[in-house]
Amino acid sequence: MTLETVGRHRIPTAYGGTQSLVHGDRTGAGLGVGVSARRPDGVLKVTGEFAYSSDLWLAGTVWATTVRSPHASARIRSIDISEALAVDGVRAVLTHEDVPGAKTYGMKVADQPVLAIDRVRYQGEPVALVAADHPETARRAATLVKVDYEELDPLTDAERALDPEAPRLHEGPNLVRHVRIRHGDMTQARAAAEVVVTGEYEVGMQDQAFLGPESGLAVPDADGGVELYVSSQWLHKDLEQLAPCLALPPERVRLTMAGVGGAFGGREDLSVHVHACMLALRLGAPVKMVYNRYESFFGHVHRHPAKMRYEHGATRDGKLVYVKARLVLDGGAYTSTSPVVIANACYFVAGAYEVPHAEIDGLAVYTNNPPCGAMRGFGAVQSAYGCESNMDRLARALGMDPLELRRRNAMTTGTILPTGQPVDGPAPVRELLDALRARPLPPAVTGRDARMLPGGVGNTTHGEGIRRGVGYAVGVKAIGYSGGVDDISTARVTLSVSAGDPVVSVHTAAAECGQGITTVQSQIATTELGVSRVVILPADTRIGDAGSASASRMTWMSAGAVQGACRQVAGEVLRRAAIVTAREANGLVLRDNAVADLLTGATVASLHDVLGQDAVEAVFEYHHRPTQVIDPESGQGNAHIAFAFCAHRAVVDVDVELGLVRVVELAAAQDVGKAMNPMAVEGQIEGGSAQGLGLALMEEILLDDRGRLRNPSFTDYLIPTMLDVPPMPISLFEFPHPDSPYGLNGVGEPPTLSSTPAILNALRDATGLPLPRVPVRPDDIALRVGG
Repeated sequence: MTLETVGRHRIPTAYGGTQSLVHGDRTGAGLGVGVSARRPDGVLKVTGEFAYSSDLWLAGTVWATTVRSPHASARIRSIDISEALAVDGVRAVLTHEDVPGAKTYGMKVADQPVLAIDRVRYQGEPVALVAADHPETARRAATLVKVDYEELDPLTDAERALDPEAPRLHEGPNLVRHVRIRHGDMTQARAAAEVVVTGEYEVGMQDQAFLGPESGLAVPDADGGVELYVSSQWLHKDLEQLAPCLALPPERVRLTMAGVGGAFGGREDLSVHVHACMLALRLGAPVKMVYNRYESFFGHVHRHPAKMRYEHGATRDGKLVYVKARLVLDGGAYTSTSPVVIANACYFVAGAYEVPHAEIDGLAVYTNNPPCGAMRGFGAVQSAYGCESNMDRLARALGMDPLELRRRNAMTTGTILPTGQPVDGPAPVRELLDALRARPLPPAVTGRDARMLPGGVGNTTHGEGIRRGVGYAVGVKAIGYSGGVDDISTARVTLSVSAGDPVVSVHTAAAECGQGITTVQSQIATTELGVSRVVILPADTRIGDAGSASASRMTWMSAGAVQGACRQVAGEVLRRAAIVTAREANGLVLRDNAVADLLTGATVASLHDVLGQDAVEAVFEYHHRPTQVIDPESGQGNAHIAFAFCAHRAVVDVDVELGLVRVVELAAAQDVGKAMNPMAVEGQIEGGSAQGLGLALMEEILLDDRGRLRNPSFTDYLIPTMLDVPPMPISLFEFPHPDSPYGLNGVGEPPTLSSTPAILNALRDATGLPLPRVPVRPDDIALRVGG
């Protein structure tokens, strides 16, 4: 895989510096912002020595498991725990009657029961908890909990959920939220449109498929509080939901980030949190919960399935006039983040293009399917697939090259979005597309290497009936929280002297999910203070909120917080140094009034004299610029702080007789503002592209008509392997954003938006088929080409 640099700043390509538990060496060489710094957890993860949350244990630990509903919809007549309690080694069996505080919780609406009360609304809903001295004992006892269910007919169709006569999952209607966006004059637009195309598209339910299942260790304290070590994306939002359920004030509940084995949105909602803490408080002992892979499929939210209808109107020369769209997202049994996922999907219905008129309706609904919520791309994945698919349909109707149609309508700085907000930051959509167009296409596959052919090492084809296709797509997404939310990140930075050298410690609640935020924080401290030894303290709720590791916001927001705290520390050091210099203490020399010069040029004695007995410490809260709530009737408002863009070109080979697909190359071009750690940026783009490939060709949670999961395992839920992932040449652009620290921009989500439709557009190019639904299966292609 290759990484090249394009744009205003050259990115260093050498890997500089070393990192361990303490970041940096004595010189600090290569560890600043903009350098490919190695991650301190990298070697530990590769060798299996890294401590994930599932590895934690204390003496006297009790093991717990969950009793879950086998039905998607049922009333609970009774629960009999007597047989389970009688098992030797069982310490407790809890039901909803044992919840000490609030019976429900939720990210946006507290509608999800801690344990089911009188009914269950999806297969896998927690009903009871069992704790025992051994995990196998707990699991065996869980099978002895007798729940008398009255099974009901589940509501599994999202469109039917909108019918007023459909069964209601909650007290109100099944509509979670209706987002309306009205922009321009649709009557005028329809009169001006000379070519109109419509298309209906569907996206299946995708799982985050993180490698580390949900887990946590709850430890009671002597004062009646509890500490939870857990893998999470947002410790403070967890605390906000957890404390009321435990009937404890927040200060009596402490959360510490344990090792996270991937997240992608699936760890924003609670999982083991309340259950483990309830049991720890009841038993006065540490309680550990670890889901197995099967249970994990029921233990977290998934990507919303979507059904979408798009209509594009354009002039004959290819200028877009309007877009009209209707999106229906299946939110499953509970609210989770559905209200904001559907909003985000609607914000970017028009894609990365100038569209003067828009009529957009987005609806999220309740069903008895598994709850859906945050997943990488957060609604924009679904709308990008619909938009980019319909753009290719429009190109065919116009007889125009799909790439040229995109260039002709590309968003630029100053473009007015369908929400009425002008884009005031960089919007280099044409530059991204031009970079992809300039890249040579990969050569045709020659020889009989099965790995290079559709079907791969299954050796199911020898090259017969293979057609090649090329497809393009562009993705755009807001960075950070939108719609009037006061986004925040807090950092505490401390400068002290240890063994004669300056040491900086950084404390935030930022969730390290594998994206490398700990490394970035170290790089910022080195850049701002010139100190090579940087300690990143464990993330916990003793420091202020850092927000969620989501919305491609964590680097932006945490960088702002750490940078601000470092600069406050620098100011105090310089203030003290000025006093010391006035006394001519120990020969201290200030060079250019810079903290870095001060610290690297000072002697041990002078460092002690400058810093004194007390370390220099600062706490800084970073807030992004204010945003607005969109108007509920028109959808107008300045809802966003910034936008990020990525474009993909996919090259595919398709065996049209067998329906097998090989992605030959998946080239990306992305503007990242400032590559804080180029190696990590490359990994984010590759990872997002791979998840988009999975959605395009293989990843889908399958449900039967009773709302039951058919494939809750990695045997049956397929994800891309190294043999499925093609070469991914990357063109990085660095157009600094005017409002962010260092000019950086979010990186992680945009590649997931454009990779899926680029692959589908390439498949359509190869086969001539409409292929409206992802993921594409072999029987969607085989025997249909030319038929």
